[in-house]
Amino acid sequence: MTIEKVLVVGTGLIGTSVALALRETDVEVHLSDVDAEAADLARELGAGREWTGGEVDLAVIAVPPHLVGERLAELQKQEVARVYTDVASVKAEPIADAERLGCDLVSYVPGHPLAGRERSGPAAARADLFSGRPWALCPGSGTGADAVRLVRELVSLCGAKAVTVAADEHDSAVALVSHAPHVVASAVAASLAGGGDVALSLSGQGLRDVTRIAAGNPVLWQRILAGNAVAVAGLLDRIADELAAAASALRSGDLAEVADLLWRGVEGHSRIPANR
Repeated sequence: MTIEKVLVVGTGLIGTSVALALRETDVEVHLSDVDAEAADLARELGAGREWTGGEVDLAVIAVPPHLVGERLAELQKQEVARVYTDVASVKAEPIADAERLGCDLVSYVPGHPLAGRERSGPAAARADLFSGRPWALCPGSGTGADAVRLVRELVSLCGAKAVTVAADEHDSAVALVSHAPHVVASAVAASLAGGGDVALSLSGQGLRDVTRIAAGNPVLWQRILAGNAVAVAGLLDRIADELAAAASALRSGDLAEVADLLWRGVEGHSRIPANR
């Protein structure tokens, strides 16, 4: 199998970035979106042409997690593509929806590129967004080998690195490295709302680094968190316990306990892979 023609359903940041990356490899890209303005802008940016029907090699479903199963069922009913994948940031929920709706799971390869920006929409899209980034693939026991090979080709064309992982393990992992950190960053940023002008005038790069991702689209993130709520909640409980213990230690003057947290923070930070 070789990818020659692709349909991208959803022209937000990720969908349009996929389309732009594929256009740089001369893949024929068609675009579809219920938001006509977003689709028009994506086309103006050179991401592809309007989809008017017809079969493609691969359909990339770039919609919020709770809509993936529904879109997959619609596309398969129309026999739009030989293979289907999605880019939602949670996997168990879309897969369960696809099963419930009776979708063909042989031709469906659940996926998630671990890349993004704090800005959303097609205007924020970049062809190199996925360059060198991991792209999780979560095929099930019934997923076809040819489907997996075609989606791995998509990942390669976008410049990313495919990582095969079970759906439940994926959701636990992204809760740790993406979803819970986003909520924590939002909590820190929210504390600034009541800050005085003098205090904020003294803010430096450290504060910007800690709060950068808090600028993400709240509506989109609400949907993401809803799809991975239990795993994220558990991590937030653990982080809240750490912070409560640090606050108590500071009040009592037990700086050794605070230092322990700081050293464990250094250790945890050192485990983040470099060059991403």
